[in-house]
Amino acid sequence: MHDEYILCANPMTQIAFILLCHKDPEGIIAQALRLTAAGDCLSIHFDAGANPSDFVRIRQALSGNPAITFAQRRVKCGWGEWSLVAATLEAVKAAAADFPGATHFYMLSGDCMPIKTAEHVHARLEAGEADYIESFDFHSSDWIKIGLKEERLIYRHWFNERQNKAWFYRSMHLQQRLGLTRKVPEGLQIRIGSQWWCLRRRTVEALLDFIAKRRDVIRFFRTTWIPDETFFQTLVAHLVPEAEIRSRTLTFLLFTDYGMPVTFYDDHFDLLLSQDFLFARKISPDAKALKQHLGELYAETGRSVETTNDGRRQFEFLTSRGRSGRRFSPRIWEAETSFGQERTLMLVTCKKWHVAKRLVDRVRQVTNRPALDYLFNEEATELPDLGGIQSTLAKRMRHSRSLVRMLFDCFETDRLVLCVDPSNVELIQDLYNDRARVRLLEIDCNFTDDYLIGHARRMGLVGPNSTERALAQLLPTVRYDVKFDSERLRDLNLAGHGILRQTASPDENSVQLAEFLDIPVEKAREIAVTDYLFVD
Repeated sequence: MHDEYILCANPMTQIAFILLCHKDPEGIIAQALRLTAAGDCLSIHFDAGANPSDFVRIRQALSGNPAITFAQRRVKCGWGEWSLVAATLEAVKAAAADFPGATHFYMLSGDCMPIKTAEHVHARLEAGEADYIESFDFHSSDWIKIGLKEERLIYRHWFNERQNKAWFYRSMHLQQRLGLTRKVPEGLQIRIGSQWWCLRRRTVEALLDFIAKRRDVIRFFRTTWIPDETFFQTLVAHLVPEAEIRSRTLTFLLFTDYGMPVTFYDDHFDLLLSQDFLFARKISPDAKALKQHLGELYAETGRSVETTNDGRRQFEFLTSRGRSGRRFSPRIWEAETSFGQERTLMLVTCKKWHVAKRLVDRVRQVTNRPALDYLFNEEATELPDLGGIQSTLAKRMRHSRSLVRMLFDCFETDRLVLCVDPSNVELIQDLYNDRARVRLLEIDCNFTDDYLIGHARRMGLVGPNSTERALAQLLPTVRYDVKFDSERLRDLNLAGHGILRQTASPDENSVQLAEFLDIPVEKAREIAVTDYLFVD
């Protein structure tokens, strides 16, 4: 199919872009200046759980621009949670109040870029009086391929499945056993679709008025799992005549066979330009040439745009056949083995695994940052479904760097915390060889004789009937063994190698944690003062 839109020189449309972001302040600033230079406006919600200094940088750089506003209340966002909808609503309310001339509200993320000229974008929206939002019947469509479906709605979800999987399913199973199902709010037919939409002002105003009157709807969606795929999709279909809804997104995005979003790189410019969409996500942070070309394209005038809409067919062809040394090969872990130079991998190492696990659990609680236990040592470590690469320890080790990159992509983060055993020196060195920033936090624990005897028993070195004399002869060797790996790591002189000591004060450990996690010292102290951290 070939489409060509006739562009008008003075579009009557003004777009209020709704930007949800949590990283890359320089990229956000460039994106804001690019979008507002075309006569549109922008409402920014910056994740309350992200780096505070990044938000300060964005505010300072954009505060003098009258076409830019910020959400009055910032929300700490988590994937699959109501917090994503709440953050979107905060940015929408700010845009509706501060930009009375805005005719359309277009939702974007920090990873999105325009793939058409600003003239083309305005002409496309003026071509028809409609809302663009995917809106499919929740129950009869096949939009959800795998995982929970009806359970998203009929049970209340208070825990994040990615951050607290055990309690997520424990809570749901308890409700199942007790028969604690619930009904959809009166008058609503649940719809589902992509979270990336473009709505007219009248629709946005009707939606905000509706939820102000129907607090039961808010209460329902607050404990719905992944509500960003159902909230706006359901309410728009409830409030707007079907003839005025185009059940599609104007943002081009692809997913692999493993359910992961495809990332676009410098060699994808021509492919993106030919798609029948206005924006694309996700653009790689490393795709600097692609970003430059798309930014220059957006500012062009008088350029006709022809589309073929063949991106999905090309992607299916390339993934089915593969392309040696190129992206889109059959297995993502064979195609790309670098994390990306804009990312930071934080390794926590400790011979006492329970201590490291407690630390990363507190990191998750305090920072909302993705943090995983000993995934290269314990097969039972909870991981998202990554297409099979995570299925065995041998496969994880064989594709260690690719696995880590997929985790970055899956969690949509540029900071990731992992536990590694100090004996995995070769693995640690290999991860350090990546282009990404890598840090190592070693936890230095006290080893009592009782602990070392227990450690020797777990290793099968001693039995229940071993004599005191035999234990006394063995203890020095066992003590040296647990210290040996630590000494090997320190001999490597790795950059960013910090040490958290059981014998240090909370203030001293707070400094180490703040530097390792790149968080304020006050935040780090919340982790350092954990009273049970070093308990055996």
